[in-house]
Amino acid sequence: MTRTVLLVDDDMMVREALGQTLELDGLTVIAAGSYVEAKDHLLAGFPGVVLSDIRMPGKDGFALLQQAQAVDPDLPVILLTGEGDIPTAVRGMTEGAFDFLEKPCDPNTLLSVVGRALQTRALVLENRALRAKAQTGDAAARLLIGESGLAEELRAQVRAAAATNAEVLICGEPGSGTSKIAEVLHLLSGDATRPFVKLAAAGLGAEDLLAGVDRAEGGTLFLDEVGALEAGVQYRLLDLLDQPGNWRMVAGSYRDLEVEHQADRFNADLFYKLDLLRIRIPALRERKEDIPLLFRHYVSISSEQAALTPPEIGQDAIAQLMAQDWPGNARALMNAAMRFSMGLGLGQMDSPQDDAGLGLAEQLAQVERSLLMDALKRHGGGASAAAKELKLPRKTFYDKLARHGIRPEAFRG
Repeated sequence: MTRTVLLVDDDMMVREALGQTLELDGLTVIAAGSYVEAKDHLLAGFPGVVLSDIRMPGKDGFALLQQAQAVDPDLPVILLTGEGDIPTAVRGMTEGAFDFLEKPCDPNTLLSVVGRALQTRALVLENRALRAKAQTGDAAARLLIGESGLAEELRAQVRAAAATNAEVLICGEPGSGTSKIAEVLHLLSGDATRPFVKLAAAGLGAEDLLAGVDRAEGGTLFLDEVGALEAGVQYRLLDLLDQPGNWRMVAGSYRDLEVEHQADRFNADLFYKLDLLRIRIPALRERKEDIPLLFRHYVSISSEQAALTPPEIGQDAIAQLMAQDWPGNARALMNAAMRFSMGLGLGQMDSPQDDAGLGLAEQLAQVERSLLMDALKRHGGGASAAAKELKLPRKTFYDKLARHGIRPEAFRG
């Protein structure tokens, strides 16, 4: 974590006393006696925080606060005053000071406030570094986050597959990101403006498949969970793949299609056609060293989307994340990051979410998931009967199952 403090005070004795307190706590102190001395240290990437007296000869602490904000609006500035009057404190906080301390300052209070400011600064710089990394390199480097050997191997597989026009089968557990891999493949394969068409295989009819192929002309057709295709549609897809066409087929599956075709649940010829190039996404539990980086990335995105200040991610939180097996993989980690960004903590990672504190959309999603599962339970996994009971069109019903990761076969027998 960033451990630098720019300490600004025109009184040498006060400056030395404060500096000693900070240095004894292991902090690096840059001392300055005036606005002029301090302003040269104010850079957009300054690796620390500012602790400044308000009343100084020449330009005062408020001027320094304004300069800091002009250079970097996210740079925390803590203001010190010997007066402790309310109007001064109000002005400081209104103008964007991180906090306000009265001199003489209690050492414990000083270190507590500076510590919070440093944690905030460290998180800002970390998020900036993540965003910068996400904007450099090719699509695999930007979008497939991870520093483990397995993450690098995955990126290499995707790049190699993208260099060809052959069919690709992407295999991974639920929530592992088959759609993301398919999108990266498409982006790496050439002109990103070409169409990328994603279809959920569950409940897909032959006409829907044909329409998807037409829309994917010149680009990529991605069939999500291809193992759920009905037998007749499997034959139709095989016919389409045997015909000349200006589109690329990419399929995703969390099922083992080799086992499925051996059990006569999936067309063997179609399996061998799709299995020309196979990309396996490692489960999150296999690359746990990537969890902290991924979680910070998801927290940054969630906080930005919700216009929230990213919360501090302490070592206790990281340890709790690393202790999980994450059967829901990246999707589950992303959901945990979203809850964490909303201030809901990590306490319910392994248990169903209580409705309290959740937004309307999340509560409705929970209700919908429960209704779908209850209907399937009542009908022994019979999707058609469950869809009829819920008065849903068959395709809509299957789309909802796919969205919630619900498998009808899990309710059979």
